[in-house]
Amino acid sequence: MSEPHEWDEATWRNLVGQVRAGQNLKPAAWPDGARCAVALSFDSDHETNELRDGGLSPARLSWGEYGARRGIPRIRAALDRHDYKASFFVPAVSALLHSDEQRELVQEGHEVGLHGWIHEVNSRLDGPVERDLMFRAADTLEEVTGVRPVGMRTPSWDYSPNTLAIAQELGLIYDSSLFADDDPYEIVAEGEPTGIVELPVEWIRDDAVYFMMNRFGAQRPYTSPEAVLDIFIREFEGAHADGGLFLLTMHPHVIGYRSRMFILETLLERIATKGDCWVATHADIARYCARTAGLKGKI
Repeated sequence: MSEPHEWDEATWRNLVGQVRAGQNLKPAAWPDGARCAVALSFDSDHETNELRDGGLSPARLSWGEYGARRGIPRIRAALDRHDYKASFFVPAVSALLHSDEQRELVQEGHEVGLHGWIHEVNSRLDGPVERDLMFRAADTLEEVTGVRPVGMRTPSWDYSPNTLAIAQELGLIYDSSLFADDDPYEIVAEGEPTGIVELPVEWIRDDAVYFMMNRFGAQRPYTSPEAVLDIFIREFEGAHADGGLFLLTMHPHVIGYRSRMFILETLLERIATKGDCWVATHADIARYCARTAGLKGKI
């Protein structure tokens, strides 16, 4: 392929037009007169970060295990105190390693969504391989929990040229991997509406970017927990003022430590104090947005 500065207009327009944001799906009103919607999500990667990379480190595997042993119980307790329901995006291998965890979450009213097979970098896979892994993952989550997943967060927070078509083939209601807005929107592919709701993510609303480290590289935590809480609260307050969506991504093996759980606990108290927030699973929010916008087949 030629250098980007040599591309003709058709080339760069085609690249940009593969996946775009379509109509804004923020409803005129949220259920029961709520001022804003709150979507709390937890990417339960557990041991798969090390497994995906072909790692052999028992220490790094145990770091992922911490998310299941300590992180998830603390998160569940914090949510239970407010009777809030959340979405847990779970690689299939994590679901097989911690099957009881996923079954109990679903029994408690939480959602378990697609997050790849082994947290693979899906954006680098050939189409048939990516399709096989996504379908196997969906089948596995259904076998473990008894509920077929209706939404996904791709493990790479990115798409390959085939990802969206596979999601459509799976019949998914929503995705939560893209960044084009603060509020829900319909995904457009090659200029055509897909009917799939995007619940957009953002790195600044993700705990991992502030707290992850690599002891053999340059990556180190660089933001204090108090500063992270301030960022999350400002994002929430902005969504509340706009009457929009506040979507937060956390990881059990990142947020679940004693010195960090106060971030989630304080944020939940702030949300509860407002008294006018609809805290719901990604699936419920996506269905509501689709229904109010009249998207066929997504109600």
